Amino acid sequence: MRKLVDRKSEIFILSKALKSNRPELIAVYGRRRVGKTFLIRKVYKNEIKFEFSGIYKVPLKQQLNNFHLTLSAKNTNFKKPSGWIEAFHQLSQYIDMLTSKKKKVIFIDEFPWLDTRKSNFLPAFENFWNSYASKRDDLVVVICGSAASYMIKKIIKSKGGLHNRLTEKIQLVPFNLYETEQLLKYNKVKLSRYDILQIYMAMGGIPYYLEKILPGESVAQALDRLCFDKNGFLRSEFNNVFASLFDQYDNHEKIIRTLASVRKGLTRTEMLTKSKIGSGGTLTKTLLELEESGFIEKYVPYRGTKDSVYRLTDEYSMFYIKYIEKTRPSNRGVWIKLHGQQSYRIWSGFSFETICIKHVEQIKEGLKISGINAVHGSWIEKNTQNSAQIDLLIDRDDNVINLCEMKFYNTEYTIDKKYAKEIAKKINTFSSSTKTKKSVFVTFITSYGLITNQYSSQYVQSELTMDHLFIEI
Repeated sequence: MRKLVDRKSEIFILSKALKSNRPELIAVYGRRRVGKTFLIRKVYKNEIKFEFSGIYKVPLKQQLNNFHLTLSAKNTNFKKPSGWIEAFHQLSQYIDMLTSKKKKVIFIDEFPWLDTRKSNFLPAFENFWNSYASKRDDLVVVICGSAASYMIKKIIKSKGGLHNRLTEKIQLVPFNLYETEQLLKYNKVKLSRYDILQIYMAMGGIPYYLEKILPGESVAQALDRLCFDKNGFLRSEFNNVFASLFDQYDNHEKIIRTLASVRKGLTRTEMLTKSKIGSGGTLTKTLLELEESGFIEKYVPYRGTKDSVYRLTDEYSMFYIKYIEKTRPSNRGVWIKLHGQQSYRIWSGFSFETICIKHVEQIKEGLKISGINAVHGSWIEKNTQNSAQIDLLIDRDDNVINLCEMKFYNTEYTIDKKYAKEIAKKINTFSSSTKTKKSVFVTFITSYGLITNQYSSQYVQSELTMDHLFIEI
């Protein structure tokens, strides 16, 4: 039987609902394949009394027929409902028949898919909760969906019948490196942390993807089979992800591809120019939906321009666009050839930077500063005479700023004379441009550490290895 790996805070929230003395309405959302349904079924395996799921892009009649079949499996006395008001009334009648006084869980999966055009599903559900479920202290109603933008707009930030009705909300995010390692270990996949990083660069922390890796496979074997074989699972997943999450998903894919073509992210204005998506509501809505679904990140650079910058943070999308779609399917060692190319070394370095930024809390823990209030961000100086860029800095309340240099390398990293000059330039440009009074420490985050030499001794105040990215937080 599959084990629920980690998800401690989410398990706590769901378990607490079973012990409360009030009705609970819980919304769970997160991108496709992240493990929402599995989490709910595992935690509530003994308490779910009714589970029902929407079907992707089918009309009202079929959704109602599916509901009827599901309810009929519990009790055959119900006729086919003519609409959602009647369907939820039947569900209320079924719940009334249950004699146990313990908490009962009603689980509605893929909730957004049920709210089809002119179906009146959402008003019917609102009526079910407000007029029936909210009056029963023995009910936990869980609604779940992959379309994060729908879940946030229509449920979490509802201005209608569900306004302020939620008792809990859970955004389920992909695994971090620690959780990824735990899942692979549970599945008896024995890989070094360097290899796990390479796997993470290709598919991120999506549990469903990670479970496709087989015990005894090397990174090359796993990626060849999943990404470059004709029938590889991850060869067709890219289109499925966006089609199932978003209406008019062509715009979402355009933005993903536009961001994948640059290293450091784009402002909204730059996005308009490069993506050629119309300005106004369409671009704003698309960016918001991608951000809420965890594919991109919006941030304001440290003491730089006030314009927000959008950066692609989904590893699988980056890997698909860079390698999978550009490579003809084959079963003859595609990854070994790609892995040996200089372009991969450059790309993996960029990807490692993205992963480090995602694991900034682990970095703080590794630096022993997790108890110190700090903000992190990126910084750029575009002055042609003194241009410089720092992808990650940590500005601490104890009068220190860590300038982080991140290098993904298959052995210890050596700082040479040329690179040492670049570091010195970054420090000087940053200090003069920001006029900071704080101490500026250079921190290196590498795969296996630094070779000690005159330059590392002169310029580096602290160093971490990839092991620190695997810290449990």
